Amino acid sequence: MKIKPLRDHILLEPVKEEKKKGGIILPETVEKERPEKGRVLAVGPGRIDKDGKRIPMEIKKGDIVLFTKYGPNEIKMEDKKTGKEVEYLIAKEEDILAILE
Repeated sequence: MKIKPLRDHILLEPVKEEKKKGGIILPETVEKERPEKGRVLAVGPGRIDKDGKRIPMEIKKGDIVLFTKYGPNEIKMEDKKTGKEVEYLIAKEEDILAILE
């Protein structure tokens, strides 16, 4: 199944940061925190303004972005090749805070 975002939505693959534990005790919830960084897999065509004109997206496929922690919606799908469950995020363009270069 292929996911194609609509309007100003963005499909993201979460990028999980490695947490170094070097003698620091981390609570169990740290491992379960939702990432705030992701790789853009697909973007919608952009939103339509009140005059009916399409506003193009500033973000493109392949960008690494920072987003608001609880803004995106989480979806889980089965990977056809591995059979494992894969997690994706769908965010609105306004949930994206920055593009990492």
